[in-house]
Amino acid sequence: MAKPVTLAAIAGAHGVAGEVRLKLFGEGVAALSRHKSFNDGTLTLVKVREDGKGGAIARLAESTSRADAERLRGTALTVPREALPPLADGEFYHADLLGLPVVTDAGEAVGTVLAIENFGATDIIEITRDPAPEKGPKTFMVPMIPAAVIGWDDKQLVIGADFADN
Repeated sequence: MAKPVTLAAIAGAHGVAGEVRLKLFGEGVAALSRHKSFNDGTLTLVKVREDGKGGAIARLAESTSRADAERLRGTALTVPREALPPLADGEFYHADLLGLPVVTDAGEAVGTVLAIENFGATDIIEITRDPAPEKGPKTFMVPMIPAAVIGWDDKQLVIGADFADN
């Protein structure tokens, strides 16, 4: 069974009526509002709106007071992978790549996908070296461009040997 995908996290309470502030990890409020329940049905979305700062304000059926909202702080809002829209060729969900073993196009194992960042130009894959070196950086980054990331599937991510940064 596929692991759930995190779309947002509760950052704290908003007001006194139980609304929560959300940090969004998906493509905004529209992507979040497609789902009515989270965390295997334990949280139910009543309404959500943008907060004007890149996050959102949400009302959950299970949170009716500020104390309820504060107790939910830090809770990730997850949905099953199957609940997400299908992807076009070359698209991916970050959750699908995180934790994948990384090999070069020459077949050399280099590590594991640790994180995916985006500093403005393109996605950047952060890879943990395996084995970790005694000296020097324990991770390295590879841009998500065809020359660097040759391909991936549910078993591994393949990068160009020139980008392995040995």
